[in-house]
Formats: sequence, structure tokens, C-alpha cells
Amino acid sequence: MNTAPLYVEIFFIVTTLMTLWIFFKATASSKPTLWLMISWLIIQAGLGLAGFYLNTTTIPPRMIALIVPPMLLIAGMFFTQKGKQYIDSIDTSLLTLLHTVRIPVEITLFWLFTAKMVPELMTFEGRNFDILSGISAPIVYYFGYKQKLFGKSILIVWNCLCLGLLLNIVITAILSVPTTFQQFSFAEPNIGVMYFPFVWLPCFIVPVVLFSHLVTLRKLVQ
Repeated sequence: MNTAPLYVEIFFIVTTLMTLWIFFKATASSKPTLWLMISWLIIQAGLGLAGFYLNTTTIPPRMIALIVPPMLLIAGMFFTQKGKQYIDSIDTSLLTLLHTVRIPVEITLFWLFTAKMVPELMTFEGRNFDILSGISAPIVYYFGYKQKLFGKSILIVWNCLCLGLLLNIVITAILSVPTTFQQFSFAEPNIGVMYFPFVWLPCFIVPVVLFSHLVTLRKLVQ
């Protein structure tokens, strides 16, 4: 049951739209990118509102419909010539600034925990320290891209560390969902991502954040 207060839903919708807008600007205002993102959000909103993800007994789990399509798209970007050209056109300074959205995401997760929709271990009071990525992002953006005081090595290390923090919470979240593969938080599972608008976290915000790190690292090590 979705027990999240209305203000939490509104707050997260705004967070999602902020993520969309920053990424859109980072792609030099690419309209195909914008329409693809909007279409994907609408599709997942419809599935979430229809209760598609509430059935957790299917094999394979329906949750893969949130994760697999964007992961395949990301893989295609890095292994095709057109994809690489697209990646090289993206503004990595804005991608760095985009990571500030991880602050409102962590606030949302904490509110969902208080509403008993995600386990404590998925919050900054548990084993999720991803909020540090969001807090440090504007510092890295300013000193790394505006003042150019941070060299490539510092930017690479920061992206790798933040990528590790992201993978930590993603794995924890996946293994806390009440499916046949659940490993954590059986008493208080991760059910928040089954409902609209929170389905947008695994299907959109997490892939965008992951893609942002991978794009930045690729361009830094070239």
C-alpha cells in the first residue's frame, strides 16, 4: 500500500523533472533525447498507476521492466559508433552538477522509510551514503570545471567513488524488493519503487546518474 504523504510524491516528481532538465541541457538541448525521456517516464507512470509492479510472484520479476531497457540503451551507447558520437557531445560539467539530485533522492528515501515503504538500510541512517555524492557534486563542479583547480585524477577518483556509492544502494535496493530473489529486509521490504511516482527512481534517475558517471569517466580517461 502506498502510504507516502502527498508532499513526498510532489517533492519526488519535482526531483525527477529537475534530473530530466539538467540532463537535457547537458545534451545541448537535444529534442530527441527530451522526447525519449518524456515518453519513457509516461510509460512507466502508466504501469505504476496500473499496479503492474505490485505482482511480485512472477518469474522473471516484473521489476526488470524498470531496469533492463535503460541498461540496454546505455550499453548500446558505448558499443556503437553513433552512441559514442552522442556521448562525446555531452557536457560533462553539467553531468557533474546533475549529481546534486542525489540529495533530494536521499531525502525522499528517508521519508519513504518513515512511511514504512523502504527499509532503514536504504537511507542515510542505514548503509546508504550516496547523499555524500550529492553534497560534494557542486564543489567538484565549481573547482573542477569552473575554476579548473581539480585535475583529471581527482575527477576520476571522485567519479569512481560516487559510482561505488551508487552501486551499493542499487544492489541493496534490488535485494530488498519482495521478490523470489529478496535477500534483505524481509520485515520491512522495499515496496516504494512499485508505486508511482517512485517507479521513476529505478527506471530513470538511477540510469541517468549511472550514465553520467560512465560518460564522464570515458571522456576523462581518453
